[in-house]
Order: sequence, then C-alpha cells, then structure tokens
Amino acid sequence: MDLDLMRELSVPTDSKIVLLVLDGLGGLPNDDGRTELEAANTPNFDRLAAGSDLGLNRPVAAGVSPGSGPGHLALFGYNPLKYEVGRGVLSALGVGVELGENDLAARINFATKDESGKISDRRAGRIPTEEAAKLVDLLNEKLHLDGAEVSVVHEKEHRAVAVFRAEGLSDALSDSDPQRTGLEPLRVKPTNGDGAAEKSAGLANAFVTKADEILADEHPANTVLLRGFGMHPALPRFEETYKLNAAAIATYPMYKGLARLAGMEVLREGGPDFAGELETLTRSWGSHDFFFVHVKATDAAGEDGDPKRKAAVVEEVDALLPDLLDLCPDALAVTGDHATPAKMKSHSWHGVPFLVHSPYTLPTADAFGERACAGGSLGVFPGEEIMGLLMGHALKLNRYGA
Repeated sequence: MDLDLMRELSVPTDSKIVLLVLDGLGGLPNDDGRTELEAANTPNFDRLAAGSDLGLNRPVAAGVSPGSGPGHLALFGYNPLKYEVGRGVLSALGVGVELGENDLAARINFATKDESGKISDRRAGRIPTEEAAKLVDLLNEKLHLDGAEVSVVHEKEHRAVAVFRAEGLSDALSDSDPQRTGLEPLRVKPTNGDGAAEKSAGLANAFVTKADEILADEHPANTVLLRGFGMHPALPRFEETYKLNAAAIATYPMYKGLARLAGMEVLREGGPDFAGELETLTRSWGSHDFFFVHVKATDAAGEDGDPKRKAAVVEEVDALLPDLLDLCPDALAVTGDHATPAKMKSHSWHGVPFLVHSPYTLPTADAFGERACAGGSLGVFPGEEIMGLLMGHALKLNRYGA
C-alpha cells in the first residue's frame, strides 16, 4: 500500500473500524478433507460471510512463510519487505521495555536440548509462565557479559526477550534457532561484514553459552534459542497516516509491541481470552475509532499440530461474534496474519481467509473458509491492502483525482 496516498486521502470521521485477527487462521485439509476453519461449527461467521466481500490475503509474497511480525505489519498497511522489524523489538516493546537507539533486542525461546546436543523441543513443552519467570530471574542473577550490559525480561510461557546495551551494536545477525527439532542450535553469525555485527554476534553467542551453563540442570528448559534480533525502527505513525485514533486489544505481549510500534494505544484486556478482549472492546467503544483485536490461541494450536483444538478456538470466537456485531462497527475485517496449518505444525505461505463486512459489499458465498474465500470477489490479494479496504468501506477516504 502507498502510505503517502493514504495520508493524502484519509479523513477523520465518526465511523468505527474493527480488525479482528485470529493468529495463524489459515490451514490445509486434514484427514477429514477439511481445514480447521472449514471443520469448525461457525454459524455466525458463515452468516457474516454471506453479507461480506471474501478473499485470501497473501501476507508477504507467493511461497514465503511469514513470521508474525511481517504478517501483522502487512495487516497494518506497512510493506513488510520495506519495514523490517526484528521480533526481539516487538517482544521488548510488548513487555514495556523502553529501547534506546543503541539497544539490541532478541527473542528468547526456552528450549530442550538432548544429550547429543540437538534440540528436541523448541518450546520446552510450553512451560508455564510461572516456571519460565523463575528461569528469567536465574539468568538475570548469574549471567554477565564482558563488553555489554544484558537483561532478560519474561514475556509469556516459554518466551522471553534479551536486551543488550552497549555502543556500536548491530542487528545484522542470523538466529541461533534452527527452526526444527533434531538439529543442533546454530551459531549466531553477522549477516554483513562490519565490525558492529561481528561484535554483536560475539555477545549473542557468549550469552547462549553462559545461559546453557546456568540452565544445564533445569528440565525441560535447559537451553535458550535466540531469534529476531532487532533495533528500534521508525515506522510512519498510524494516526498520521490514516487519521485514526487507534487502539489494540491483545493478550500476548508481542502483539502489544506491534501496536505500540505503529502508535496505537494498547488497552488493558478484561481477561485472558476473547471474552475478556470483547469486554474491553465494549467498554472502550466510545473512545476510539479503530480497534485491532488479536486472538493468539489459533496459532498455538496449529503449531502444536492439533486441528481439533484450533477449530475449537474458532468456535469460541464465533459464539461471541454476535456481541461484537451488536456494537455495529461500520467496517469489520476478520482474518489472520498468516496460515498455520496443523498438518505442518508451522507458519506457511498459504493464503489466509479474509472477509470485510460493511453495507458496501459484493457477497459471493455463504460460508467462511479457505475455499469459500478463494472464490470470493477479492480473490488472492496482498495483505497490506487490507487497511485500504477497511478505510474505503468505512468511508474514510476522499476520492483520488479529478
């Protein structure tokens, strides 16, 4: 999307927009021949789809499996190939860390390493938040680096963030996470030849070595994987680009970080599930004109290879959808930031189901699913066009040209 064009055409109005994101929504057929979304009992989504424009959004590019950062940046209208943001930055901002311009952040996964030195579980069995928080305290107490100050902040469950503070750091670094089990952790390497990247890679590898020593007797979280190195970028502000007073409602810190990076106000959720988020949405309806609402559990179920659980999460959201519709948003979009097919247990490049509902749609189907969306009026389209669609459907864009 051309953000300069949005800035030129956007006008403030009283109309309300909701962007409901079911993380990792897209899927592939399972043993019964249906995707998780198609198998879910979703009478309310289906009824909504029957009055909506449908399509499949492509978050980054054909064949490219996106991370959550690029996937969400596209949803917010930012070209994810132009605006690269390390996942560590998003995690840090999500847990309230104020990053200085010289700070380097990296996402941590507590993981399990077997006796041969290979990763047997990249998420350490999704250890409980309370257990992971104790490990973070242990690292902060015992882990010290020569040449940099380092701190670890817990995020949620098996995830945390490491922040390195020193002069002359760089985020031009590869990950230590091999992204698959059965492989040894990777050495962090500079991705360019400058001295700052060499220095930063040395600090990151020293961090992993010392963390392994400290966690050696812990189980299942006896190692750490680092990924998504990043330094604070400058994004065009949501308010300036779209003339929106935007708010975000999310239970997972990283997505709060994404929203803060774009300039949204992050609202305190009413509870740990969609019901709590809906409570916050209802309570805050009069104070904002754009709401980003994020549901994480669909993605977690997909990564765990559990199609039934993923379908159940969709059904939980569907059951509460009438309460959202009672608020009468002028434009409502439902989609995901990427596909996470349970049969792949990972993010994938497949198209993500999308619907936009307003009084100005061309309905083509009476169900919300991958195949119904593939035949919709929008076809397969770049995810970064979603904000333009929402702005148009909410009548928040002036006409272009004479």
